[in-house]
Amino acid sequence: MSLVLVTGASGNVGREVVGALRALGLRVRAAERDVARARRVLGNDVEIVRLDYRDPSTFSCVSGASALFLVRPPAIADVGSTLVPLVDEARRRGVEHIVFLSVAGAGKNKLVPHHAVEQHLKSGPGWTILRPGFFAQNFGDAYRRDIVEDGRVYVPAGRGRVAFVDVRDVAEVAAAAFAAPAAHDRAAYTLTGPEAVDFRTAAVDLTEVLGRVIRYDAATIAGYAFHLRARGLPWGQVAVQAVLHVGLRFGQAAEVEPTLERLLGRRARSLGAYFRDHREVWARDASGP
Repeated sequence: MSLVLVTGASGNVGREVVGALRALGLRVRAAERDVARARRVLGNDVEIVRLDYRDPSTFSCVSGASALFLVRPPAIADVGSTLVPLVDEARRRGVEHIVFLSVAGAGKNKLVPHHAVEQHLKSGPGWTILRPGFFAQNFGDAYRRDIVEDGRVYVPAGRGRVAFVDVRDVAEVAAAAFAAPAAHDRAAYTLTGPEAVDFRTAAVDLTEVLGRVIRYDAATIAGYAFHLRARGLPWGQVAVQAVLHVGLRFGQAAEVEPTLERLLGRRARSLGAYFRDHREVWARDASGP
């Protein structure tokens, strides 16, 4: 691959993909709506271009790229007028392989926006779909404010267990797919961590790492929805978050898949390893991601 365009390049997954691609010696172009933020995150030695899914005039950023790492921003629920047209434009401009960051279960779950993107990708050539389960990094992103400000993890997951997967491992798989696209063409991989834990156990582990009490507060669906709205999330994103977390009650993310470790050729990183490697994320005086 001569050039890989990475969307969402300053996000948790995107920045790791950029690093993994560069470690393999592949050329990278980072695409973000906020170029200044991307520059702060990625530094000055990465090419950065503007991409706004709601502004088709920015889709020309794919010109000259032969591959695309596609990420759906959480705030975008309508993929039919955003991600799908970008896929079409990328293919029209000569992009040969697209790796899409989907979610576990999206192949059958029509309620999540990723499903429609997957179906559209499958209508054409040159694609790989990554379906990670819940990210370990959610604790340092989506759950971080509750942990830092309230000393709690607050989600409507009940006693559900989750095989949390580390973004760093997912990024390595994405980079491998770009390095050897023929080996991963038309493949869809469900990616999980090495063990399933419930949120109460995760809170106990985080308590031990941080040296202060972090509790798990099992939210009701309504309570969680209004909590996210109070945090400023749009209703579309609230609905997606609620659906994904409620599904955990019924074991939708509890199964440990061997696929990730097979692709990596090593043991996947555990949730505890993520906590230990990133304890500074939850410092009370640290700025948010």
